[in-house]
Amino acid sequence: MSSTNGRPEAPRGGPPATVAAFLDYLAVAKGYSPATVAAYAEDLRQFEAYLDGRGRSLDRPADIAREQARGFLAELHRRRTAKTSMGRKLSALRGFFRYLRQKKLVTSDPLAGLKNPKPEQRQPRALNVDEAVALVTPRPGSPEADGSIAACRDLALAELLYGSGLRVSEAVGLDLGDVDLSQGLVRVLGKGSKERLSPLSDAARERLGAYSRRRGELGPDPAEQAFFLGPRGGRLGRRQAARILEAMGRDAAIARHVHPHMLRHSFATHLLESGADLRDVQELLGHERLTTTTRYTHLELARIMRVYDKAHPRASDREKD
Repeated sequence: MSSTNGRPEAPRGGPPATVAAFLDYLAVAKGYSPATVAAYAEDLRQFEAYLDGRGRSLDRPADIAREQARGFLAELHRRRTAKTSMGRKLSALRGFFRYLRQKKLVTSDPLAGLKNPKPEQRQPRALNVDEAVALVTPRPGSPEADGSIAACRDLALAELLYGSGLRVSEAVGLDLGDVDLSQGLVRVLGKGSKERLSPLSDAARERLGAYSRRRGELGPDPAEQAFFLGPRGGRLGRRQAARILEAMGRDAAIARHVHPHMLRHSFATHLLESGADLRDVQELLGHERLTTTTRYTHLELARIMRVYDKAHPRASDREKD
């Protein structure tokens, strides 16, 4: 079964029963977030679409052999799927077959021995300090300077993402009780449902306070607990937040496409460039492993080398060697 763009389509109807049971297990027993469960569902849907054209199905997992797993990986290569995405899909399939083995629905894992593609060493993209300041400083005549409740909310969101390094899902997931302006802290529910406290910058406290006082202008239901609200009074969504940041970047005349995660990268980069300890930044970002945070160390090393080349009397000799 193929679509007009050459990609396999998923079989019609809902997911196979085995997949539905696995997704319920992730949501209920493992406590995975809805976004994570949805990502697993999409990865398994793509594998099911691949199997459908080859007379196999995830509803008959015992029929799936290593040949199909390798073929799916080859298909992802053919489509030029990003290596990080390929690794995530293989991780989802491994989790699925591990679940099936626990339930004694299969006796072997067709992904056994398959290695994840080595990911590209892509460095995080960050705004420079001037760009970050421009983003959160309304320009005369820009929508952010019009004094509307939407502008007030957008500036508060941007200050929070840049000032505290939150993931966009963490920011839009905040409830009223999670924001403690008197203490200058927000309680964040991060990946794996792990809670952490994130400090607020003075600028973020001011913006969040201004928005908090006007939040009712967005017309929320009295029972609505979401801190950041969309135009209809419900919880602001991640895609809405991304569009807000993109528009703010254009209004600030930033040449690059601005997205929420860029502000998180900027937060980490600017802290390290100012001398913050890597482990402290790890805690602030909510990274479980220090190796995740070390993606930013090349930025700190580049700064150290610039200082050395500029200040050390023998630095120029190094360039001649």
